[in-house]
Amino acid sequence: MLISGDLKGQGLQLQPHQQLARDILQEIIEINTVDSAGTTEAAKALERRLLDAGFAREDVHVIGPSQKKMNLVARLRGRDSDRPAILLLAHIDVVEALRTDWNMDPWKLIEQDDHFYGRGVTDDKDEAAIYTANLIRYKQEGFVPDRDIIVALTADEEGGEFNGVQWLLENHRELIDAEYALNEGGGGEIKDGKHRLNAVQASEKVYQNFNLKAINPGGHSSLPRDDNAIYDLAKALVRISEYRFPIMLNEVTEAYFKGTADVEGGSVAMNIATMLADPSNELAVARIQSEPGWNARLRTTCVATRLNGGHANNALPQTAEAIVNCRMLPTHDPQEVLSSLRRIAGSQTEVTAMGQANPSPPSPLTASVLDPIQEITEEMWPGVPIVPIMATGATDGLYLRRAGIPTYGVSGIFTDVDDNRAHGQDERILIKSFFEGQEFLFQLVKALSRAASIS
Repeated sequence: MLISGDLKGQGLQLQPHQQLARDILQEIIEINTVDSAGTTEAAKALERRLLDAGFAREDVHVIGPSQKKMNLVARLRGRDSDRPAILLLAHIDVVEALRTDWNMDPWKLIEQDDHFYGRGVTDDKDEAAIYTANLIRYKQEGFVPDRDIIVALTADEEGGEFNGVQWLLENHRELIDAEYALNEGGGGEIKDGKHRLNAVQASEKVYQNFNLKAINPGGHSSLPRDDNAIYDLAKALVRISEYRFPIMLNEVTEAYFKGTADVEGGSVAMNIATMLADPSNELAVARIQSEPGWNARLRTTCVATRLNGGHANNALPQTAEAIVNCRMLPTHDPQEVLSSLRRIAGSQTEVTAMGQANPSPPSPLTASVLDPIQEITEEMWPGVPIVPIMATGATDGLYLRRAGIPTYGVSGIFTDVDDNRAHGQDERILIKSFFEGQEFLFQLVKALSRAASIS
């Protein structure tokens, strides 16, 4: 086994590279990197780690558009500098966490109940710590990859004005340009104590908000009228809630459902097979779409998230507004989604797009990437399949894909599907899974550095 001995009673004796990963994780967890605090302190702490490990000054950069929002970019030189690099991406900013909301201090790395606790231990400082520790381990072991390996640890993935990936692509693409990237968004699933699958995120849905607005002359509340702005808006929202966008499968989602069928078996597998063969089969589709995670991978989804209406308690509303948040399939034209919402909402409600959608194409399911993932998964967790997925949320991978850098969310870090605490109270990660993910990514990046091109 990869780990033995004792870590606070868990039977885990850490090897030096594992202790390094744990120390780095503790250091960056205990640096507050929410939007108001920024990422620079954490980036500089990781810079010191790499320089102390012998990385050349010209290969380690702390760079960014704001003194508070710096990004770290480091490069391990390979033997063939003409071959496109591999990029390892993680973000070091985190969402807010209040001490009063937690049962422990979110800004301390705490070991308890076989877990590490702290804000960012699953999103995404675990992978930032692992990539940094593994890069140092390669250096210490004298490993020279066939191509350059780049680690980019960036700002403002969780929100803010200075998204690190977007800024680096626009201003210093040469620092992160790569044949493809590994990122968050994948990982293993544990269900009822059993390792079920190792997910590889190759696509993600497109985020877009729409504003719905109903306008009315209003009047005195003692004289109700049929044309009420709040009622008009409410009727439009009910129609949107009842509408289902058409099923639109692609290479990634088809692979996801085939892999899910293999894992689930039984009637679920039968329904998936029927749906894939005939997406118009209403019975099979109804059974699949009853599970929110599956429904979200079948189609574009839109849901009301905010409401505002009226101007006085004793007046008929003159204006009522709502925000509808859509997560669109990467192959779904945002203009078609807007047209559909306008048609469904009806003539009494104005629908406008808020900001610009940022579509990104799915990454190809190429054997030169997937085969090493499957081989190392089988070696570490025999019988566990890899399953390509489309994320229903968003990651920084969308910027890379748009820029022509295919991106794969994969970590080998297994989490309980019924205990997802990212962005929530008492965020935690299984200690054993953290170190297994470290070993998985160490071996995977080594293998990919020798693998053939994806094109």
